[in-house]
Amino acid sequence: MIMLDNTVVNVALPSIQRDLGADLSELEWIVTGYALTFASLMLVGGKVADAYGRRRVFVLGILVFTFASLMCGLATSSSMLIGSRVLQGAGAALMNPATLSIIAATFPPRERGTAIGIWAGTSALALAIGPLAGGLITEHLDWSWIFFINVPIGLLGIAASFLFIDESRDETHSSLDLPGLATSAIGLFALTYGLIEANTYGWTSGRILASFAISVVALASFIVIERRRREPMLPLELFRNGTYTGANLVMLLVALAMFGVFFFVSLYMQNILGYSAVQAGAAFLPMTMLIIFIAPLAGKTSDRLGSRGLMTAGMILLSVQLLIFSRLGVDASFFDLLPALVIGGVGMSLTMTPSAAAATRSVPVDKAGVGAAVLNCARQVGGTMGVAIMGAIVAGKAGGERTPEAFMSGFQTALEVAAGIAVVGAVVAYVLVRPHEGAGERERAAPGPAAPSVE
Repeated sequence: MIMLDNTVVNVALPSIQRDLGADLSELEWIVTGYALTFASLMLVGGKVADAYGRRRVFVLGILVFTFASLMCGLATSSSMLIGSRVLQGAGAALMNPATLSIIAATFPPRERGTAIGIWAGTSALALAIGPLAGGLITEHLDWSWIFFINVPIGLLGIAASFLFIDESRDETHSSLDLPGLATSAIGLFALTYGLIEANTYGWTSGRILASFAISVVALASFIVIERRRREPMLPLELFRNGTYTGANLVMLLVALAMFGVFFFVSLYMQNILGYSAVQAGAAFLPMTMLIIFIAPLAGKTSDRLGSRGLMTAGMILLSVQLLIFSRLGVDASFFDLLPALVIGGVGMSLTMTPSAAAATRSVPVDKAGVGAAVLNCARQVGGTMGVAIMGAIVAGKAGGERTPEAFMSGFQTALEVAAGIAVVGAVVAYVLVRPHEGAGERERAAPGPAAPSVE
């Protein structure tokens, strides 16, 4: 549900606009309101899950998300829909870190990569079917059903959580770090808002500069607070581990390189090649199906061989994909797109799953929630940065023109920049991530309940 609602709304926007009389700004907030609270509350969600029980917070997140989905479907105005989407994002922020931390608490290090691979494959499947499902539901039912469909799924998810998930928490926790929670949420909210709105108001406008300034002050305050707290929300010593730091940086860079590309390749398919929204969603299926099948294998391989080599190779493959995309013209066929889609599917699988596995293996189980939250936050912020930066490049090169040639000029430059970012990610993975992450080394020192030693 979390991943599906990242993409399912986009193709329904014209129908929503007609039914609710929404203007362009309101349509943008229907999409970005979800991303804003999702990114800004992720660290809070991870810490609360560690402190009060991962299953409990996961179920609470499902309840909030399901109720918000119901309200989205019942919305009779654009403001009601935007408010419900914001609440959906808050529910997702409670759910998402808990998913990885539940995996970390359930599986020993030697099996964790495989489990995370299945998790990543499920996420990829949801991202893939989002545009297709949104198009089909909107065409044959009504846009409100893209939200109503979450209600029975959410109720089943709650029942399954109590049947199949054992409760786990940080047994060393004694009190919440409220100043840390507040400054992290404000800093991430301001940063995400500035990135989302930068291309609308201008990167040098007072609103955007103020947002970035608030973000810098709040996040700097967060770091100072965490260094001085006896029980910090985010133990900064986690970042002394090169593997954990490297995995988070790679996750940020792969999202920065790829999320904006997905957005603009979709526009390229529809505005330049003449694809419908459903056809554009279907065109990504070769890439996504490869992720679904290869991600679990990549996770299992990282359990045996470590993540560094896989992550480095994956980022190199993504840079090759981006360079191939950058050479496409206004008359490209699907078979011109196919090689890049195939290479990208393998590259994403080799990068995303081993990165998540490396990060979760390198933190103690009792800190798994906040450790996973940082990883997911890096991905979400990186994706938002990617859309904003790629958008600025495309708009800047186009110079206000709306011709296919102007779009293609900016599109190709943006892809070349993204390819360079992917190469930087390959270097970061090779330099910071240890060849064998020492899976279980930190687990042996941690009091977590489900982390047997791996000799």
